[in-house]
Amino acid sequence: MALRDWFPKYRQDVVLLAVDLVGTFVFAVEGALAGIRGELDLLGLLVVSFVTALGGGTVRDLLIGAVPPNSIRDWRYGATAFAGGGAVFCFYQSFQHVPQQLLITLDAAGLALFAMAGAAKALEFGINPMIAVLMGVLTGVGGGTIRDVLMTRVPGILNTDIYASAALAGAVVMVIGLALKVPRTIAMTVGGVCCFVLRMVAVARHWNLPKVIAH
Repeated sequence: MALRDWFPKYRQDVVLLAVDLVGTFVFAVEGALAGIRGELDLLGLLVVSFVTALGGGTVRDLLIGAVPPNSIRDWRYGATAFAGGGAVFCFYQSFQHVPQQLLITLDAAGLALFAMAGAAKALEFGINPMIAVLMGVLTGVGGGTIRDVLMTRVPGILNTDIYASAALAGAVVMVIGLALKVPRTIAMTVGGVCCFVLRMVAVARHWNLPKVIAH
């Protein structure tokens, strides 16, 4: 039996869609805040919001053959991303008063959700489990990476606290759980919690991957 046959196929349910849209909104807000710090105009801000929220998922869909991507096929994703960017543009003063810790927590939750959803979708399309894990990571961090490139700065995942590694760990846990025939909801929940906790602990303790310091 092929390894990919270990993983059953699922249709996206209403709850998963709702949580997915919440994550889209959170990432769009983050993108818009970065756009304001970069002094972008309204159009630029909305573009960065869209890319941050949906860039990773769009690239993943193109790579696994899920065309057209969800961000294009389902209007709700684009509308949610633009709503997040528009909300920041119109109510920026209010967003300035949102505690930084809350934004970090929401970002970690969004990262966990996108990593799980991305890996699960790749498996549904018959992608090798190892590559499916990478597709989960791409879904979680791809949008922020594209945003940073557009704004001509080093992508945060290359030098920030444990971030992409948290998504990788969570996706691995979920894929292993599915391979062991753990129910999808439980496997995704456990993987998501692992990603979320690792990210939050890394922020609190300032964990980073090893690096070489040039002199």
